[in-house]
Amino acid sequence: MNLISLQNLSTTDVMEIVEGSLAIKNNPERYANILSGRSLALLFQKTSTRTRCAGEIGMTQLGGHAVYLDWRTTNFGLADLRDEIRVLSSYVDVILARFLKHADIVRAAESATVPVINGCCDLYHPTQALGDLMTIQEKFGRIEGVKLTYVGMHNNVCNSLIAAGLKGGMEVTVVAPETNPASIDAKLFEAAEQAGVYKVSDQLQDAIAKSDVVYTDTWIDMEFFMDTAFEAEKKRRMKVFAPYQLNKEVLAGHDVVVMHCLPAHRGYEVSGEIVEDPRSIMFEQAENRLHSMKGLILKLLGKL
Repeated sequence: MNLISLQNLSTTDVMEIVEGSLAIKNNPERYANILSGRSLALLFQKTSTRTRCAGEIGMTQLGGHAVYLDWRTTNFGLADLRDEIRVLSSYVDVILARFLKHADIVRAAESATVPVINGCCDLYHPTQALGDLMTIQEKFGRIEGVKLTYVGMHNNVCNSLIAAGLKGGMEVTVVAPETNPASIDAKLFEAAEQAGVYKVSDQLQDAIAKSDVVYTDTWIDMEFFMDTAFEAEKKRRMKVFAPYQLNKEVLAGHDVVVMHCLPAHRGYEVSGEIVEDPRSIMFEQAENRLHSMKGLILKLLGKL
């Protein structure tokens, strides 16, 4: 079994990971040596804080070993991806890959002889969605029927939240002035729409008023945030997205939980005061990436 997107998993699989992750969080000592002698490779083309730490530290806390491979310090860029993945598969029990392109994740999974986890690509971020589902289950005691509004750029995180809605019965409303072209997944949108768990709205206040959770992400791709060549596009997006910032005025009077996959760019998609607001559970959400990664790895290795 691989995790390329949540569509790879059954609803039962997803809920087992969510419930298992909560059990791991609440009783970590029970799982301290469950993966003794097992290894995880983290193969990353993109920078990371949460996904890398969740994988490395999570594997260590389960009694296993993790090795981090920065793409630039390996021969992956010099050889056929399929060949190198086959070699890596012979060394480890699981591969956590954070690639720029979804097609490369798919190619890696096809070539690997061990489970492959998509640690983020341009189309999906399924490990983030599993952590989010765990956090929502922990907060509300349920996932089904929870109403979540995603605000901002429709991107890979948004896609995975829609997929999460399909698996858990969570209702996802997207308020997005633009969609990242690399994140268009027409089949996913159609399936979720037909299931009644996904809709698009241009009425921000109305959507927030009907929500249990309001969720946002960066408006600007991480790798371009500090790139001066991207300055004109950054200014354009700032102007287009400014009315969609989560701030005190937009959220005034709304009893909602505020989530963000982080890193947050304070003053852009979310104001600093909302990051610190009592309604924000962003840091609990970030912590749960560790526990949900452990639950996922155990599930893929048949140990959950």
